[in-house]
Amino acid sequence: MPTPLLELVAVGRTYTSGGEPLTVLKEVSLSIQSGEFVAIMGASGSGKSTLMNIIGCLDTPSVGAYSIRGVDVASLSGDELAALRRDTFGFIFQRYNLMSDLDAVENAEVPAVYRGMAKAQRAERASRLLQDLGLGDRLQHFPSQLSGGQQQRVSIARALMNGGPVILADEPTGALDSQGGKEVMAILGKLHGQGHTIILVTHDSDIASYAHRLIRIADGRITSDEQQRHGEPGSQTQPSPPNMDDKQGVAVIGESLKMALRSLVHNRLRTLLTMLGIIIGVAAVVALMAIGNGAKQDVLERIQAMGTDLLTIMRGPPAVRASSNMVTSFLPEDLPSIRGVPGVAMAIPETNVSSLLRFGDQDLTVTAVGTGDSFPGVHDWPPKSGVFFSAEHVARYAQVVVLGQTVVKNLFPQNTDPVGQYVIIGSSPFLVIGVLSSKGLTPRGDDMDNAVWLPYTTAGARIFGQRFFNDFVVRVTPGADMTVVQAELHTLLMKRHGKEDFNIRNMADTIATANETQNTLTYLLAAIAVISLVVGGIGVMNIMLVSVTERTREIGIRMAIGARGFDVLFQFLTEAVMVCFIGGLVGVVVGIGGGLAASAVAGWRVIFTVAPVVLAFACAFLTGIVFGYLPARTAAQLDPIEALARD
Repeated sequence: MPTPLLELVAVGRTYTSGGEPLTVLKEVSLSIQSGEFVAIMGASGSGKSTLMNIIGCLDTPSVGAYSIRGVDVASLSGDELAALRRDTFGFIFQRYNLMSDLDAVENAEVPAVYRGMAKAQRAERASRLLQDLGLGDRLQHFPSQLSGGQQQRVSIARALMNGGPVILADEPTGALDSQGGKEVMAILGKLHGQGHTIILVTHDSDIASYAHRLIRIADGRITSDEQQRHGEPGSQTQPSPPNMDDKQGVAVIGESLKMALRSLVHNRLRTLLTMLGIIIGVAAVVALMAIGNGAKQDVLERIQAMGTDLLTIMRGPPAVRASSNMVTSFLPEDLPSIRGVPGVAMAIPETNVSSLLRFGDQDLTVTAVGTGDSFPGVHDWPPKSGVFFSAEHVARYAQVVVLGQTVVKNLFPQNTDPVGQYVIIGSSPFLVIGVLSSKGLTPRGDDMDNAVWLPYTTAGARIFGQRFFNDFVVRVTPGADMTVVQAELHTLLMKRHGKEDFNIRNMADTIATANETQNTLTYLLAAIAVISLVVGGIGVMNIMLVSVTERTREIGIRMAIGARGFDVLFQFLTEAVMVCFIGGLVGVVVGIGGGLAASAVAGWRVIFTVAPVVLAFACAFLTGIVFGYLPARTAAQLDPIEALARD
C-alpha cells in the first residue's frame, strides 16, 4: 500500500485556558491518500476545526504523531512548516479572510509572493484562475465590492495559486446562501476531478454528501469513517505546481515595500503624526548643526582677523585673577629687547582705556588705544583712508589720532571727510590723520571699530597718565616656531623683571580653544536634536504596535498561506523604516529651509555641510530599524490560529 499523503496517529490536542486544561482532540488516528475528497463532519465544538488546523500545519498536536508523505511534522522548523503551508496546502476559510485593501488579483497572488514567483507571472496566473472561476469582470474589485460567493471564489483562487495538491476548506459555504454554496461545492468537485486532494470541514450533511469519504467526529473523537458512493480514492493524478524562478527574497522585498506604502497612504493622518517626531528631529539636527557651524566660523574668523601668528604678553602672573592691576613693569624699555628676540617680526605695546571723544557738539564714548606705529602690520589692519601714525609721531609725542569706522559713522556728518579734522580726547585736541578699515566684532561681541589709536607716548602723557602698558603684542616671523619664540620671550622677561609677573598667550591656542568650545556647543545642539529623534522613534514604535494589533488577522492570513516569521517581521520592519525614511527626507528639507529662514530673518550665519545631513538621515533610518524591530518581532511571533481568530 502506498505511503499516505497525510497520516495522524493517536493525535490529541489540549489547550490550557485560565489554568484549566481543555482537551479538544482525543486519540485521533487517520490516513488520507492523494486524490481523496474527504468530508469531516461534526457539530460545533466537536473538534473538527482543530483537526483541520493540525492537518494544515497551523497547529501542532499535544500528543501523537502527524506526518506528511512520511515526514514527521514535529521534526520540522517554523520555516519548514511555513513552506509546507505555502506549497502543499491551499486554505479556503468560512469568512473568506481576504485582505480589504487588496483587489481580487492581488489577494489571489499573495501566496505566490512567498513562493518567489515574479510579479508579472503571478499576476497573469491569478487573473487566469479568477477568470476560470467566473470573475473575469471583477479582477480589480476590492472585497467590499464583491458578493459573498465572489469573495469565496477569490479565496479559492488564492488556495490554487501555488498549485498545492491539498485544498483545506473550513465551512466553505457557511457564510453563503444555498445557491452560492452549490456553486462553491461544484468548483471543489471540479478541482477534485483535476487531481486535488480535498478535505472539507462542515456540519451540514448536504455539503458532506459531495465528498467521497465521510469522517464523523464528536467530542474530539472519530466516531465513523466511511466511503460514500462517488468513487474510489487515489484515482486522480496530482496537479503540478507552476514553474517559477526561485526569487523569494526579491518578491518579499517588493511586496513589503508595496504593502508599506499602501498602509501609509491608507492611514495618512496617523502616518503624518508618526512622521512628525522624525521630521522635527532630523530638521533640528540639520538646522542646528548649520547654525552652530556658522557661529563657530564667525568666532574663528574674528579671532583670525586679529592675526593667527600673534603672541600676547599680558600683565599679571598666570592663573592669578586681577593681578594685572598690580603690575607696572611693562615699560617702553622692554620693547627693544622684545623686538630683538629671534623669530619676532614686529612688537607693539597696547594700553586700552575708555575715553570721551568730542567733535563739534557731538560726544562719543570710545576705546582709546595707545600703541606703536607697527599696529597695522601686527594686526593686518590697514587704513581705509589717510595714514597711520609713524615712528616719528611716537618719538615726538605728536597729538595725532586714527579713527575706527564706527567712530566715523557716529560722530561725523555724512559725506564729511574726518581726515584733517580735529577731535577732543579728554581735554586735548588731536589731529585725525587716518581712518582704519572695518574689523567688526570681537569673539566676545565688542565692536572693534568703536576705537581710536594714538601714539603710546602721547597717550601715556596726555590721556592715561602712566608710562606702563597693559600688554605687548608680538607678531612672529613667517616660518618661525611660535612655541620656541614664546619660550625665548618668557626667558627674556624673567631676566628683565626678576619674576613671572606676566603671562603669554598664543593665538593658535586661543583659536584651538575657541574651536573646541564651539564644537562642544554644536555637539550639544546636535544631542538635543537627537533626543527629538529618539522621542520620534518611540512614537513610531507605539504606532507600529497599534498597527500590529489592528492587523493581527491579516498576519494570521499571511502565515496560513505560507508567510514565514521572517517575512512578517520584514514587512512590518519595512513599514517602520519607510516612515522614518520619508520623515528623514522631509526633515532634511525642513532643516535646510529652517536654516535659510534663520539666516534671512535673524541674520544668523548658517553653513550646511554634508556630514550632518548624512548623519541625521542615517539616524532616522536607524531609528526605524531600532524602534520598528520590537513591533515587527511581536507580529512575527504571533500564533497563526490565535491571529486568525481575531476580529
